[in-house]
Amino acid sequence: MNKEQIKQRMKAILALDSHPGHIAAGFAVGVFISITPFFGIHTPLAIAAAFLFRLNKLTTITGAWVNTPLTVVPVLAASYKLGEWLMGAKARPFCLSELSWTALKPYAKSVFLGSSLIGLGAAIISYFLCYWLVVRFRRKDPGLAELTRESILTGEDLEQEQEKP
Repeated sequence: MNKEQIKQRMKAILALDSHPGHIAAGFAVGVFISITPFFGIHTPLAIAAAFLFRLNKLTTITGAWVNTPLTVVPVLAASYKLGEWLMGAKARPFCLSELSWTALKPYAKSVFLGSSLIGLGAAIISYFLCYWLVVRFRRKDPGLAELTRESILTGEDLEQEQEKP
C-alpha cells in the first residue's frame, strides 16, 4: 500500500455510517489480534472476531494490519521479555533464526503472556484514539457531524435503529 491508498482507507473508515464506538471497537480488536504471534492468520482471525462479536469487518481487518513485518520482531521481543518478567523467570536471550512457530516454541508461554498484555494495552489505547479521530474527522462535514451526534444520542447504529419494527 502506498501513502495515498492508506490515506483513502483511513478516510473510508472515519466516514463509515456507524457509531464511533462501534468503529473504534472493531479497530481495537484488530489491533489486539495484530499483536498476537499468530503469523499468517491475523486477517482470518480478524474476520472471525468481527463475525463473532458483530464488529465492523473493515475496521477489524485494518486493525489487524497494524503490526507490520517491520514491527513484528520488536513486538515479539518485548512480549517475550514482559512474559518472562511476569512469570518471574530470568530472561534468556531472545534469538530467532526464522519467523516460524518452530522457532518460537521455546519462548511460547512468555510470548503469549506478554503479547496478550501488550495487545490489551494497545487495544485500549487504539480504541480511544480511533473514537477521537472518528468524532474529530466527522466534525468537518455537516452531514457526518449530524450522523455522529444522532448515533451518540441513541447509542446505536442508525441503520439498526431504522430496521427495528
